[in-house]
Amino acid sequence: MEQRIERIKKQLHSQSYKLTPQREATVRVLLEHEEDHLSAEDVYLLVKEKSPEIGLATVYRTLELLTELKVVDKINFGDGVSRYDLRQEGATHFHHHLVCIECGSVDEIQEDLLGEVEKTVEKRWEFKIKDHRLTFHGICKQCNQKENETEEKV
Repeated sequence: MEQRIERIKKQLHSQSYKLTPQREATVRVLLEHEEDHLSAEDVYLLVKEKSPEIGLATVYRTLELLTELKVVDKINFGDGVSRYDLRQEGATHFHHHLVCIECGSVDEIQEDLLGEVEKTVEKRWEFKIKDHRLTFHGICKQCNQKENETEEKV
């Protein structure tokens, strides 16, 4: 974790920003909960446990700055809540998500599945793609299994 924080610190410095204690506390929470897709409020509550002096507005500003600098990605799964996801180091694109409409679970697909689609779009529409996001909404394996078990009992 310390190496990743050091790299994020360098990334901020390259854009003339400092990794203040408040920003570092926010980054640490994101690193500790990398799989969780936290909202700003979630991040704030976790930061507050360790650093009660840090306010919600500071956490919001930090998340927006980290988004602007492409340290994190701001995502919305269609429920009106923005969530924050650390960008994979060296990733040229945002990773994809599978969102279960039954239980709300979120799984990630790290593979870039849209390479050929991007080439087609760029060529046909002369549109230079900088990034893309893909979210699939459906029913996860666990919910499918529960549904099948329920149907078998009936």
